[in-house]
Order: sequence, then C-alpha cells, then structure tokens
Amino acid sequence: MCRSIKTLRPPVLPDEATEEEVRAAALQYVRKVSGFRAPAAHNREVFDRAVDVIAEATAELLAGLEVRGAPRVVDR
Repeated sequence: MCRSIKTLRPPVLPDEATEEEVRAAALQYVRKVSGFRAPAAHNREVFDRAVDVIAEATAELLAGLEVRGAPRVVDR
C-alpha cells in the first residue's frame, strides 16, 4: 500500500482529520491506483472525480468509526 497515506483516525491523530488531510489521502490513493502522479488532460475530469468520491467516502468512514477506549464526545 502507499506509505504516503497516513492513518487519519484517533488516537493516531490527536484531533479529527481535517478536510485537507482527507483530500490528500484520497489524492495519494488515486495516484497509486491509477499509476499517474498527474493525469493527462483527457483523464483530468475522471481523476478529479475519483479524488472527490474517495474523499467523501473517507470522511463518511471516519465520522462513523467508533474507536474503543477513545473518550466519547458529549454534546452539550
């Protein structure tokens, strides 16, 4: 797997992952899977869309994870 992609969930990160961190991980994933660091112009749209979809899925995953032993956030 791509070593550039960091674990984005607590307790590895002390706080929630930022949108920028999620997008960077998605970009690294798409680069690895596609084999392109930067796509040609004719592939740009599909490349960018893949990054968007994976970033959305990653944010959804992180929001839904329950990490055992992690302190729970109480809404007040």
